[in-house]
Parts: sequence; C-alpha cells; structure tokens
Amino acid sequence: MKNTKELGSTGEDRAVNFLRQKGFSIIRTNYRTPDGEIDIIAQDGDTLVFVEVKSRRSLSYGAPEAAVDMMKQKKLRKIALQFISHYQLFDRDCRFDIVALHYEEKAIQIKYIPNAFY
Repeated sequence: MKNTKELGSTGEDRAVNFLRQKGFSIIRTNYRTPDGEIDIIAQDGDTLVFVEVKSRRSLSYGAPEAAVDMMKQKKLRKIALQFISHYQLFDRDCRFDIVALHYEEKAIQIKYIPNAFY
C-alpha cells in the first residue's frame, strides 16, 4: 500500500466483502454530508447498520477500532440521523458496527464489532 488513502479504500472494499459474506445487504458506501462520511450503510435482516471501517498497518498508535473515539461516535450519530431523516427511515431499528483491519506483513486480521456504540 502506498498511502493512507489507498489503505482506507482497500480496507473499505474488504469490509464490504466481509459483510456480504456475513449476509448483509450493502445499501451505500461512502455516504457523505457536509458533516462527514459514513463508510458503509448496510442492512442486516430488518436492521439498518452504519459501519465505520478502520485500517492500520501498525498497532504503534493502538488498535484500529480505538480511533472510533467519543468525538467520532458523535459525528457518526449525526450523519446517521441525517441519512435516516433524508430517507424517512424513522421506523427502522439501527445500530453502529466497526470493522477493524490490521495488515500484518502479508496477512490481514479483521475484527468485527457489532453494536460498537449507541
């Protein structure tokens, strides 16, 4: 991987494939608003799932999922509410998941955290 943007894009592609293998339907990727972006919006059964993807080459700065701190969670909630409001999905159950990817030499570790925060 050459740069951080490429690492993130590759991680999101791998996360989409991972979620599809788990039976999720992908609704949107890279949903952008002026307030930021949600990496993946998916459906798991009847539940609308907002997924944050974090990828790291090294654990020097901590596990990838640790980057989804309180400020990031607040931002994701705000963007999710905008999506729900825009598409009038107020009657849907929702949750926030994290897919964390750690690249170790030629291997990739994927950690899936459902209901990561509320």
